[in-house]
Amino acid sequence: MAVAMINERDLEFMLYELFDSEQLIKRPRYQDHDRQTFNEVINTAKAIAEKHFLPIRQKLDTHQPTFDGKKVHLIPELKPAIEAVNASGIGSAMADYDLGGMQLPPIVASAAATYLTIAGGVGMGYNMLTTANANLLLAHASKDLIDTWVKPMLDGRFMGTMAMTEPGSGSGLGDLSTKAVKDSEGNYRLSGSKIFISGGDHDLSENIVHLVLARIQGAPKGVKGISLFVVPKFLLNDDGSIGEDNEVALAGLFHKMGGRAQTSTALSFGEKNGSVGYLVGEENHGLKYMFHMMNEARIMVGTSGAVLATAGFQYSLDYAKNRPQGRLPSCKDPLSPMVNIIEHADVRRMLLAQKSYAEGAMALVLYGTQLSDDEKTAATPEQRAYAHTLLDFLTPIIKTWPSEYGPKANSYAIQVMGGHGYINEHPVEMFYRDNRLNAIHEGTTGIQSLDLITRKVPMNNMEGYLATLNEINQTIALAQELDSLNEFSDELLSAVSMLKHTTKAVLTDMSTKNIDLALANSVSYLSMFGHVIIAWLWLKQGIVATKALAAKPHQDDTDFYHGKLQALQYFYRIELPQITVWEKTLNSTDSTSFDMKAAWF
Repeated sequence: MAVAMINERDLEFMLYELFDSEQLIKRPRYQDHDRQTFNEVINTAKAIAEKHFLPIRQKLDTHQPTFDGKKVHLIPELKPAIEAVNASGIGSAMADYDLGGMQLPPIVASAAATYLTIAGGVGMGYNMLTTANANLLLAHASKDLIDTWVKPMLDGRFMGTMAMTEPGSGSGLGDLSTKAVKDSEGNYRLSGSKIFISGGDHDLSENIVHLVLARIQGAPKGVKGISLFVVPKFLLNDDGSIGEDNEVALAGLFHKMGGRAQTSTALSFGEKNGSVGYLVGEENHGLKYMFHMMNEARIMVGTSGAVLATAGFQYSLDYAKNRPQGRLPSCKDPLSPMVNIIEHADVRRMLLAQKSYAEGAMALVLYGTQLSDDEKTAATPEQRAYAHTLLDFLTPIIKTWPSEYGPKANSYAIQVMGGHGYINEHPVEMFYRDNRLNAIHEGTTGIQSLDLITRKVPMNNMEGYLATLNEINQTIALAQELDSLNEFSDELLSAVSMLKHTTKAVLTDMSTKNIDLALANSVSYLSMFGHVIIAWLWLKQGIVATKALAAKPHQDDTDFYHGKLQALQYFYRIELPQITVWEKTLNSTDSTSFDMKAAWF
């Protein structure tokens, strides 16, 4: 059935009412733009999604990439679809003019990409990783490397990857064994293996630019001895044309539960003479540089979680409005007409849960995207530094909360549709499978929780933590001026107090108790903080909706804003109270999981 990919009214609300993106045109970087150009780019992305990706969405899922021992085979329709994105300029929309970009604000580019992600799934992952790869090089590489590799990537001629994970080390990057030896020309020869490299091999571009973490011969052990290298699939001739093979061999493909359109590869580097690698920045600083791309990728992962939740919600909502089945409990006449299932209270419960998760998550990832812009283009150095502090602190939550609650929203979408949700004639089961990977990608939920409590909270005298609480308190103060929101501002104030008390308790445990025990429930802390953040963003949406309703808008907008307030109420009454369970677990230093012995399983 033909269903709108997203609620366009909600996208408009996020961009122009909640985050006031139109104000960005006052910044010198965006002075050539206005709301019309923003919308033109978004509409172009929508048109490409509808023409090139939607017709092949199911085929991308059901026809996984194959490897015949020599080359990878993808469905032929994917390449022209990606070429359409590159030709439109959307693939490099945020880049500088002199690099062929549009200098588009990231929040607008993210809104445009929403359509492409829903229609093309991780088929768009090739472009997204390429953009993140290019951004890392722009930030940390020499001019020579930028001139050689970035422009072709932004043009769509080359594509990029990040190659970190190894068969023997997984997320423990300090144990990686890929080695680099300096050659007579001042470059390096790399040898080793990497796994789960998204987009690691394909025929969608002339070349693939791998960013590879490796340890230079003689470097210190652990993370302090890691360097970063550009390792292309093919070397280049002096005129920039494609040259000889660089010993980057595809060892095999992984076949995934979801996200099947993008190759997941095992790569072998330098089995004969070593793959030529070009050092990025300084030796032994590679992990610091790679975190530039990892943090960008974490926002991308969180955005994927939010977008897929939105897609499933929109699809199941449309189904519920048009699927007649059963009668209300109050109806005793078996001959009366059936009602559409949206009239059943339990279906509305599941739809409201989806709405609260999806629109809360979208607000979070768009807020993070705007912070990533503010840290570069805000008016003053102080504003840019403050935005960086907030974004750095919130990144684990931006990555994780949508990744955990996006699949829950998709699960509800399947349930709303019943048997129709469980078959691949409808896409909601695919959204669920695609979304499930996001809690693993770019650092699992457990890893993000450790990063939050051990690094981000105490860092710089708790600067990021305190800045975040300051933002929340400012919103509470605004909500207290609106009588209809007092219930929710009081609830959030109480939740913040509980969070502060729990944070102090966990930090005390970390310094006075067995550190492994103190961190055994770190995911509960991340979950608690994430719920407080989403509650805060729902209160921000509630303030906008309440003020808009006071202006007595037309009926469609009246219904829209009431929907926002009802989702706000749902989150505060049903979801936010869950923090009391996490608070109890953390404040008591519950040892249930910690005390469990391997042999007892």
